[in-house]
Amino acid sequence: MDPDDVSLIVGQVGRFVRDEVLPLEETIEATGRVPDDLRRKAAEMGLFGFSIPEQYGGLGMAMSEEVRLAFELGYASPAFRSMLGTNNGIAGQVILQFGSEEQRQRYLPRIASGESVVSFALTEAEAGSDPASLRTTARRVGDHYVINGAKRFITNAPDADLFVVFARTGGNRGESKGISAFVVDRSSDGLVVGPPDEKMGQRGALSAEVFFTDVAVPADGLIGEEGEGYRAAMRVLSRGRLHIAAICVGLADRLLDESIAYARSRAQFGRPIGEFQLVQGMLADSKAECFAGRSMVLQAAQAYDAGQDDRMHNACCKYFCSEMLSRVADRAVQIHGGAGYMRGVAVERLYRDARLFRIYEGTSQIQQVIIARALLSDAA
Repeated sequence: MDPDDVSLIVGQVGRFVRDEVLPLEETIEATGRVPDDLRRKAAEMGLFGFSIPEQYGGLGMAMSEEVRLAFELGYASPAFRSMLGTNNGIAGQVILQFGSEEQRQRYLPRIASGESVVSFALTEAEAGSDPASLRTTARRVGDHYVINGAKRFITNAPDADLFVVFARTGGNRGESKGISAFVVDRSSDGLVVGPPDEKMGQRGALSAEVFFTDVAVPADGLIGEEGEGYRAAMRVLSRGRLHIAAICVGLADRLLDESIAYARSRAQFGRPIGEFQLVQGMLADSKAECFAGRSMVLQAAQAYDAGQDDRMHNACCKYFCSEMLSRVADRAVQIHGGAGYMRGVAVERLYRDARLFRIYEGTSQIQQVIIARALLSDAA
């Protein structure tokens, strides 16, 4: 994209987040849903398709442009970003990178416009950090596949119109080969979405179990080739880690701003607490870590755009930024003191929201494994 256009879009989204999303955060928390009006305005701004190429109706942002946008999206309640995330990210990217041209033409314009919400259905009860152990099966019967199994913690499942579903078409459980990906319509007979999950935080970022009982999927619903699903999942998850890292930076910036505002306004011993050096130390630590996270993400995104699909550095970003966010959130509560532990105070809610980033799309421990294995492989 033209740099001026990118700056214009990022600026508009930043103002939209601060002027229209932040005032509704408590409403999202109380109702467990992002208001329809916010969803409509986000669609009008093209936010359901910022990473989808223009030829399919999206904005066509490169990764280095997308992370700048993500810094702004991350500043607000994670529920708002989550509403947009899988369309642009892991689910939409599977279709974009591995689907046929006919599939791209059929699905991506609807995804980019927000007309269709798409979910990424990989995780299962016994296949989270180890997706190769998934049990869901897809059996070829004539001109269609029959899918049986269950998925859990599937983001946006309650609202999804389409599911990118990963199922075993061959091989043995525990093997990455034999896993395939499919586009499955929500209206398919035998597909049932469970009630929304009740979570510690990120209310309004809906997730649920999804059950498949003899769900018939036309053969042209297969994405790519049989057995290509695991590779597709790992590639888009690696890319998605940069986006999540950028979201963590945006949310850390928000927590730091809340901390600064409170430190300037809250008085103890006759003066603002921001004048006390121990509080200043916490603010300084948070600022230094926010700056480090932002710098990491920008550098890794530029490398990605240059064709270096580097799993290790993407994992470094996701690992550092999600852990950094938790530290910044903890300091924010500490700076607020007793007020930071009270419901209705932003940092209390954001503290709970932040905790999930160290778990989903690859736990911190999985990122450590990816990083260490890459280092040892390079050394060999």
